[in-house]
Amino acid sequence: MVAASYLGIRTPIAYKWRKEVKRSKEYGMNFAYGGTGVLDTLANQPNMTTQIDFFQRLVEQKVYGKQDLDNSVGLISVAGNDYATYLARNTHNLQKLGDFTKKIMDQLEINIDRIRGLGVKRIAVTLIEPMGCIPLQAASSSYSNCTQALNLGSKFHNQMLNQSLQNLNAKDNSTVFITLDLYDAFFSALNKFTTHAPGSLGLKPCCEGKEMGKYYCGSVDESGAKLYTICENPNLSFFWDTLHPSQNGWHSIFSSLRSSLHKLTT
Repeated sequence: MVAASYLGIRTPIAYKWRKEVKRSKEYGMNFAYGGTGVLDTLANQPNMTTQIDFFQRLVEQKVYGKQDLDNSVGLISVAGNDYATYLARNTHNLQKLGDFTKKIMDQLEINIDRIRGLGVKRIAVTLIEPMGCIPLQAASSSYSNCTQALNLGSKFHNQMLNQSLQNLNAKDNSTVFITLDLYDAFFSALNKFTTHAPGSLGLKPCCEGKEMGKYYCGSVDESGAKLYTICENPNLSFFWDTLHPSQNGWHSIFSSLRSSLHKLTT
């Protein structure tokens, strides 16, 4: 995890592998599963509620004691998989996106309150990135512009999230909440990256399928031949594929979040 390296700690072990690694609890634990969200998504993996169930089980089993929890930091990341699922199931219909955001927030507020109730004293929550700028959405403009309607959806999500955290603080202020503003960090990092890296790919991904919508980064045919292309110089890419920033992209993003990350250790 890039965030872990910025905090000067080792990457937490994945919950799935907790029994395979010695001293696995020393650096915390990662309960996330790829492709999942607050609600059920297209990924057949445990959603956030179930992931918190796993955490609660470890607390009840005394794997983590009160001292561990008092000195711990919880990171809650909502990266957009819920919205990707909504758009896939609603054929990119944005009319009821706001109602869907409220549904996410209702459950997310419950989830954060559960984590707090288990004894975590500091909780960082990511604001969502500008969803309209990911290559999958920017492809319609040949990667020249972001989809503003989705970016407005991101702003509404973040406003609702900040309100939820205020609600939780009003209920009980014993836990410190810190937001990691991925929305502004994405724009700041992308602007710096394109300005200081001549020839950068901008919103265009480094790795993409040979036919948009049919093949993806990593696709192969029956003989194992690649059905995707990789850019000549990955160091000039901000995005690795149509959904995810590259290593360079994440480095730029977390450079913008450095001051917020250090609040977690003070």
